[in-house]
Amino acid sequence: QVQLVESGGGLVQAGGSLRLSCAASGRTFSRYGMAWFRQGPGKERELVAGISRSGASTYSVSVEGRFTISRDVAKNTVYLQMGSLKPEDTAVYYCAASDSGGLYNTGTAYDYWGQGTQVTVSS
Repeated sequence: QVQLVESGGGLVQAGGSLRLSCAASGRTFSRYGMAWFRQGPGKERELVAGISRSGASTYSVSVEGRFTISRDVAKNTVYLQMGSLKPEDTAVYYCAASDSGGLYNTGTAYDYWGQGTQVTVSS
């Protein structure tokens, strides 16, 4: 079992940057596959970025080149560095963890979820 707590969301102007953090409880953080999802107003939840237990990563086409996912095993934390933000990035961002440790595009593959953090990008 792992508990996830996101932080770092807020209001930012278009073109700006934010770094989201997801702190995980437990001593086995390194074995989980981690991901960031988001759900914008009136939209379905979508994968933003994922990182496997081995460090492989994947990004949605809409954020590739602008966002970077990383993990700090010593701090039990996964980060999402977001740059060149656009109004369409506005959403609630969720951290998720998968027991199997792999990379997955669908939310159903993830076993644990945080409560979400709001990111609002103004034009």
